[in-house]
Amino acid sequence: MDFNHGTELLQLCAEQGLSISQVMKIRETEISQMRGEEVEVKMRKALEIMKNSVKEPLIQPVKSVGGLIGGEAKKLEEHRRMGKSICGTMLSKAMTYAMAVLEVNASMGVIVAAPTAGSSGVVPGVLLALQEEYQLKDEEILNGLYTAGAVGYLLMRNASVAGAEAGCQAEVGAASAMAAAAAVEVMGGSPQMCLDAASTALSNLLGLVCDPVAGLVEAPCQTRNSMGSANALVCAEQALAGVVQMIPFDEMAEAMYHVGRSLPFELRESALGGCAGTEAACKRTCEIFGGGKA
Repeated sequence: MDFNHGTELLQLCAEQGLSISQVMKIRETEISQMRGEEVEVKMRKALEIMKNSVKEPLIQPVKSVGGLIGGEAKKLEEHRRMGKSICGTMLSKAMTYAMAVLEVNASMGVIVAAPTAGSSGVVPGVLLALQEEYQLKDEEILNGLYTAGAVGYLLMRNASVAGAEAGCQAEVGAASAMAAAAAVEVMGGSPQMCLDAASTALSNLLGLVCDPVAGLVEAPCQTRNSMGSANALVCAEQALAGVVQMIPFDEMAEAMYHVGRSLPFELRESALGGCAGTEAACKRTCEIFGGGKA
């Protein structure tokens, strides 16, 4: 059981009476030629790593290799615990967890690329916040991960998830689409709703450039992961409420790729434009690499 496009995935779901996660599980066993139990073990390991990566920086913040980030997630956690969050518990947790994962990644810790290291905080941020807020079982979160994987697979096959190729819209944008679809399935939405949420997530971040300061996956990557998690929750909420996305997922993926390829080189992970090209960023770059004044 395989699919190359969102339309084919939805057709399989309709014909077989299956959810996206169920179709993806079957695909993984067939493609990998592993037993279902073996695939499940691997996915549980990924979930375990995600859980560790969202919590470790909240207990013991670690400075990133480049020194640009470290401790931000704990500050957000403390802010929420003091009852000062203006975003509400659900969104505040998702933001905090997403940023925490980027701290782990930037300090050479273990993370799950979802779909990339630079966007690795969005999916765990959203799903683990949902799990805590709604007391969901691991099995339900695992279903979300399979759904996220299906969306990521489609974007890798038909568009891009690389910032160097198509900007941050292809990294954080893709992660946000994956998380949005996963959240919809976890909360009982239909396969169509999942892809509607994913399409909306891509459209909201269309054109987002990739401009890492000093070429490091630290800033503005960390805060963009928190933004990606917020976008995912917004899109999931809209889909679950019955808001229909006008542009089908496949068409939106194609549009995202076209826009990404149209971005100038300076805005595709070159560290030459956008945030990376500002005076403040250039100064920090020189400090990091010992090049003297900018």
